[in-house]
Amino acid sequence: MRVFVTGATGFVGAAVVQELLAQGHAVVGLARSDGGAAALEALGAEVVRGVLEDADVLTEAAASADGVIHTAFDHDFSRFAESCQLDRRAIEALGEGLAGSDRPLLVTSGTARLASGRLATENDLPAEGVGGYPRVSESAAASLLAKGVRASTVRLAPSTHGAGDHGFVPMLIDIARRTGVSAYIGDGENRWSGVHRLDAAKVYRLALERGVGGERYHAVAEEGVPFREIAAAIGQGLNLPVESRPAEHFGWFAMFAGMDAATSSAWTRETLGWAPTGPGLIEDIAEAGYF
Repeated sequence: MRVFVTGATGFVGAAVVQELLAQGHAVVGLARSDGGAAALEALGAEVVRGVLEDADVLTEAAASADGVIHTAFDHDFSRFAESCQLDRRAIEALGEGLAGSDRPLLVTSGTARLASGRLATENDLPAEGVGGYPRVSESAAASLLAKGVRASTVRLAPSTHGAGDHGFVPMLIDIARRTGVSAYIGDGENRWSGVHRLDAAKVYRLALERGVGGERYHAVAEEGVPFREIAAAIGQGLNLPVESRPAEHFGWFAMFAGMDAATSSAWTRETLGWAPTGPGLIEDIAEAGYF
């Protein structure tokens, strides 16, 4: 297949590109910079220059592809609602290029805050949120089904980890460095699910090859790692004390530090034949260059 990938030079997107190429697919990657374009060409991918705001570029690239994987997203949490609306417009532009073709479009969402106090599954739907959260990608993809687009969603674990991670764990490390303590809230028994970026990339590839429209696939290798264990791994890496602190210690990040986001991927594994093999979150924090 000839696959157009947005976010092709990003933390997850670059892994997706490598996975697709390794399995014999041709890849066309969206790149905004000369450096990004050169990196994609070095891997053996074609390049389309542009940014998410370039609706015409997205539509044209999607129209000439056998399938599309959309991983790009602006993770600036200070303007999260705006980022979500940009995401929606990008998905709509990609869908326009695929309309009436029954070709696959995979969009990206997350399992964070799907359910609390129980194991979330692929059948759980995001609650209506405020301030742009949760992301709107799932509803945007669902709206394309009636237009003849085989749209589905890959939900990433809150900690999609590995070398080069710039997500939640590095944010926690930064908080610990600034405050002098690696903290957790309450007893720290709230759980985060996790997945290594290379295992997540396999979910995208398998969903592209074997998936059906309207489904949600969970890129989750570990169902639930207690947050206290994450804090302990960070404390060990920074040689800092590990202590319980009130939610206010984390500032705006408290909603994530205190969330219970245990998630199942049993249906995804059975349906796609996915079997993650990468290191777990605690092992990766110690060995993947986080410090």
